[in-house]
Amino acid sequence: MRKLGLIGYPLGHSFSKKYYQDKFIKEYIVGIDYDLYPLPQIEDFSDIIQDPAFYGVNVTIPYKQSVIPFLDELSPEAESIGAVNCIRIEQKDAKPYLIGFNTDVLGFKNSLQPLLKSHHQKALIFGNGGATKAVCYALDKLGIAYQIVSRTKTADTINYDELTIDLIRENKLLINCSPVGTAPQVDACPNLPYEGITADHLLYDLIYNPAETLFLKKGKERGASIKNGLEMLVLQAEKNWEIWNQ
Repeated sequence: MRKLGLIGYPLGHSFSKKYYQDKFIKEYIVGIDYDLYPLPQIEDFSDIIQDPAFYGVNVTIPYKQSVIPFLDELSPEAESIGAVNCIRIEQKDAKPYLIGFNTDVLGFKNSLQPLLKSHHQKALIFGNGGATKAVCYALDKLGIAYQIVSRTKTADTINYDELTIDLIRENKLLINCSPVGTAPQVDACPNLPYEGITADHLLYDLIYNPAETLFLKKGKERGASIKNGLEMLVLQAEKNWEIWNQ
């Protein structure tokens, strides 16, 4: 039995296992198992990759950046972004050889692009983890200016206390890259002045469980267009499958 899986912590919210298991049934794929591997610390990843049955792994919060030192090679995109969500494991000289990729970019860009209108020229991105790096890379490709908002102010980010109604009004694309609002904490959302949201806004939440986060609900109440991360998951999952089975 060949093995695939997802590492991260926690993983109770993930749909990845069900997605791939459904794919195996639908497409009559046999001899492959996909499972979840919640790792309390990234160092535990070393134990998993010693199993020669593994030939691919997905990576999610909080390890998209910290997994990189464990890898032998990065795709040009992953190297530029500085974050990995897909790993292909090859066996070389009876040892695992790990190549990191970032398919979040493709998933995000291809799911966002059809929704964009001419006034979506500036974005606020909430959260500053590995997913944010992929989103920034995609926005650069789309020619959309952006400002990252994080709990801690840095040279490149502002904090939530600096958000004003005018700033929200000015940035018509709002993207949640933080885990805030993920099940089971469905009553949480990024702390921002939602009264600045208009019908011209587009709110995109990388979270897909729940399907409509409080962040998206608050935008919808003010007439904004909304999008969750499920299509992004599907698009990147299919790209992962392609990478693993090249």
